[in-house]
Amino acid sequence: MAAAQRCCEFNPSSLHAEGRAARAALDDARERVAAAIGATRREIVFTSGGTEANNLALIGTLNALPRPAHVVVSSVEHSAVLRPLSLLREKGVEEAVLSVDSSGHVDPSNFARILRPDTRLASIMYANNEVGSIEPIAELAAIARERGVLFHTDAVAAAMWLDLEVNRLGVDMLSLSAHKVYGPRGIGALYVRRGVPVRPLLVGGGQEAGLRSGTENVGAAIGFARALELAVAERDEAGRRVAALRDRLEAGVRQALPESTINGAKGPRLPNIVNFSVEGTEAAELLVALDLDGVAVSAGSACATGALEPSHVLTAMGSLSGGGIRFSLGITTTAREVDRAVEALARIRAGGLVGLKTNRARLEAEA
Repeated sequence: MAAAQRCCEFNPSSLHAEGRAARAALDDARERVAAAIGATRREIVFTSGGTEANNLALIGTLNALPRPAHVVVSSVEHSAVLRPLSLLREKGVEEAVLSVDSSGHVDPSNFARILRPDTRLASIMYANNEVGSIEPIAELAAIARERGVLFHTDAVAAAMWLDLEVNRLGVDMLSLSAHKVYGPRGIGALYVRRGVPVRPLLVGGGQEAGLRSGTENVGAAIGFARALELAVAERDEAGRRVAALRDRLEAGVRQALPESTINGAKGPRLPNIVNFSVEGTEAAELLVALDLDGVAVSAGSACATGALEPSHVLTAMGSLSGGGIRFSLGITTTAREVDRAVEALARIRAGGLVGLKTNRARLEAEA
């Protein structure tokens, strides 16, 4: 342990003995991350997290491909995929946004139809971070490959719970973030299949095989590798336990709030997410009420800088409310915590918050 801690203090690009030890530790971490997803270490690029990995996949790849270029994404992608497209549009890249059904799932036949002769890249997330819907990535990637289209998937939300074997999935690029598998914050990775053209976003020292300059965080890479190994080893057991808690929570939500709708409940989904809307109730008000009762939830993506705007994911799924409450369960969540959250919802409903928006509208109409 002391040796590992010591090597983290040195620059892995240095040629002295301590630097070489740091390089060896970094290479070992890269090898272990690669092994966890069935890749080779040369196909792993360490980044600062999932956002940078997604940006590198989209901007870096499309900047390396010939014009004209057309890219396909889904309407429920994370903003770290959707927002880079605005930069690419300025450079002449066109995009097509693929719709989803009421549970947030992409139809592979629609995906095949939307591809064009000049489509260079498709980016469809493995699993949605707001409602948990799991996309048919292997099927979509196979369609893309048949048409000569590179395929990227944002696997940040999926990493703890789903198979990440890149050859089984058939993807060309895959984004990861360490904190989603209980590793350190501030580090992630982009898997880039050998031969896929990518231009770096950050230049300077030429680290990460020239794809991501900047002195690597050796300690974070070691922590990332270990966390990912544990996630893979414990995935099945953890998934079954957390799915049972999810089902318990959903049953409690329906009982405490009969007006509620569980978003994304139909079709394949992650075991750790419960997203619901309540007719006539502002998600922001319900979030605040739960927070005051000691229950931590979010109203959409936790990456949205604290903004309480209508969820683009729920809007894409056809939700009229545009807002939902998301419970994120984890490997440390207990049945008692689930029951306490349900009890809080029951208290909130008894206090008259649920349906407040509808009551306000009725009173305003009568005034």
